[in-house]
Amino acid sequence: MQDREVRICVVGDELATGVGDARALGWTGRVVARTHFSRPAMLFTLAVPGETSTQLGARWEAETATRFGPDSEVENRLVVALGRHDVTSGLTVARSRLNLANILDVADANRTAAFVVGPPPGRPEEGERIAELSDAFADVASRRRVPYVDTYTPLAQHEQWLADMAQGGGVYPGQAGYGLMAWLVLHTGWHAWLGLPQDEVA
Repeated sequence: MQDREVRICVVGDELATGVGDARALGWTGRVVARTHFSRPAMLFTLAVPGETSTQLGARWEAETATRFGPDSEVENRLVVALGRHDVTSGLTVARSRLNLANILDVADANRTAAFVVGPPPGRPEEGERIAELSDAFADVASRRRVPYVDTYTPLAQHEQWLADMAQGGGVYPGQAGYGLMAWLVLHTGWHAWLGLPQDEVA
């Protein structure tokens, strides 16, 4: 269990804030609601709409620095919530890989534990490119022994996800879709990453 105060910064695009969710929880709110800390934790969602991994890499360190606390008093944690805008903006997979690698390397140098959530499925015509991007991100995280949540593969053919996306115009999920993303995060090492027991996860 946690002895120090925990501060978690989630950096990403608009999907990190739950756009399209009528309950305004997104996957982050649902995950935190199912996480039982020994003392109150602070969660900061630092999202920029339409952001690519290049833009994220340029801003995340300065923005999290004002929320994180001194290492001796606070346990600082970074969640990198990657969206699909690298695909729509035409970034190469190699550039996307490098961007994530740089973020994770700087976080490691700052002694900030990182956790990566990959891009979920979007429009059908973007599927192949999002899958390739997700695989590349997974490889970068694996090489650095950072937990990675593949949200693309389990959801690409998931009936509930597809129905939810259809209602949202193929861009944003709704309550059901964010619930599925939250389930994947909770079952892909979230509690272990925080050093918390997992028995209450269902």
